[in-house]
Amino acid sequence: MDLFVDCLWLIIGLTLLYFGGEWLVKGAREISLMMGISPLAVGLTVVAFGTSAPELLVSLQANLLDPPKGDIALGNVVGSNICNIALILGIGAAIRPMSVHRQVIKREMPFLLVISVVFILLLRDGQIQQVEGFCLFAAVIAYTALSLREARRAGLGEQAVTPESEEEVAKSSNTRTFANIGLLLAGIGALVIGADRLVLGGSNIARHFNVPEATIALTIVAFGTSLPELATSIVAAIRRQGDIILGNAVGSCIFNVLCVVGLTSSISPLSRTSELRNWDLGVMLAFILIVFPFVWRDRLLGRRQGVILLFGYASYVCYLGLR
Repeated sequence: MDLFVDCLWLIIGLTLLYFGGEWLVKGAREISLMMGISPLAVGLTVVAFGTSAPELLVSLQANLLDPPKGDIALGNVVGSNICNIALILGIGAAIRPMSVHRQVIKREMPFLLVISVVFILLLRDGQIQQVEGFCLFAAVIAYTALSLREARRAGLGEQAVTPESEEEVAKSSNTRTFANIGLLLAGIGALVIGADRLVLGGSNIARHFNVPEATIALTIVAFGTSLPELATSIVAAIRRQGDIILGNAVGSCIFNVLCVVGLTSSISPLSRTSELRNWDLGVMLAFILIVFPFVWRDRLLGRRQGVILLFGYASYVCYLGLR
């Protein structure tokens, strides 16, 4: 009976995380566009942060438990980044080959590679201290501010979406604003409750089957918190919006390392056990290194590359199941 209840909490948590992430992204995106921020800037910042909100809430919840569950908090980030790069980009490219915006190639991908290496180096002693977390969180604030400023100055991507007439603004602006704020708050509430239930159910199931919590975090929890990115990417692939797929996946990985790890560890130090291995960190870095030459050389992620990424992700999950 206890196992059934824990499985139920796990499913409820995943469901709330999915819908909470969707509501948060939609509300934040609409509010940002109404404020005059370009769609590209929104995609690289607001949407990326919104789709990383499940990871943030899960990691915070896990690390604030007594005792803290650092393997769930860190495994969630590592597993989610692997899922973003291998599974989500793989599915997107397999559905439809995607061209890649120059900014993503020249700035976002190298930046993700650098901060991933820094993240791995910080974990060499098995712990991320509060001062290190504060530095990571400060970096995400600087990154977001720089992205928004440069996007506005350079006019990257499409122009911000605005109503067609002042009369339309007068009639609909207030109603839309309140509706989007309500959607955003509902998303945050669903994320908070969903994260709590997911961590509770996942950790109890791990204890029941004697499965390491890190393995649960790297697979089920990571996949669950990546559902908003997955849904966004499938829709974008069908609509031939390759920039959104890569920008969302890369942006979410950046926010996972800087914001999720940074904020969580700045509140309370993050520790890992031997269950979260250097091999898992190496796999995360390896997938980034695999994608980098694909998009750098041809500015394209094709079906063949997508299949390679999907095969790599499936192999990694099978390895986790066997170890």
